[in-house]
Amino acid sequence: MEPLSRVQVLVAMGVTALVLLLIARFWLLFDSVSLLTVSAASPEVWLQGGVIGLGITGASAIVYRLWPHYRRSADFYLTLVLRPLTWPDLLWLGLLPGLSEEFLFRGVMLPAIGLNATGVIFSSLCFGVLHLSGLQQWPYVVWATAIGFVLGISALWTGNLMVPVIAHVLTNLLSSLMWKAHLTAQN
Repeated sequence: MEPLSRVQVLVAMGVTALVLLLIARFWLLFDSVSLLTVSAASPEVWLQGGVIGLGITGASAIVYRLWPHYRRSADFYLTLVLRPLTWPDLLWLGLLPGLSEEFLFRGVMLPAIGLNATGVIFSSLCFGVLHLSGLQQWPYVVWATAIGFVLGISALWTGNLMVPVIAHVLTNLLSSLMWKAHLTAQN
């Protein structure tokens, strides 16, 4: 696969976020979904999201070291996305997917299917498939599905969409900062 330019990566992130938000919006037009609370007013919400985000980031580092197939998959995917980005761009990498993916998968899809195990499993599988960039990337899809499950459970347990949003944004931001530092150190 040809390396992507910074503009290509940023445009792809922006377009993907817009498409996911439009899908969620159209879903809401045709289905009456009882949405989760969306409130970041409480320090408890920030603490919960922060702890989950740190846990996911730590678990990802452990899985990266222990599972060679995931390591190769993650190296390919993250190098493709992160290499052309500048350090300030990483803020967008944290925010755009974190907000749009959570709004669609945990904000609309999960309540539409059901705020139960079936809803968590199905929305997690869809979230994982979204991260499929080729059949050789299946370990990354498995990992994304597991993370989708954790984010779905956090939405169920707290009843607040902001908990998985904060966790997702923090995970993306921390992971991308660590990867960018790793790539920079290699050069």
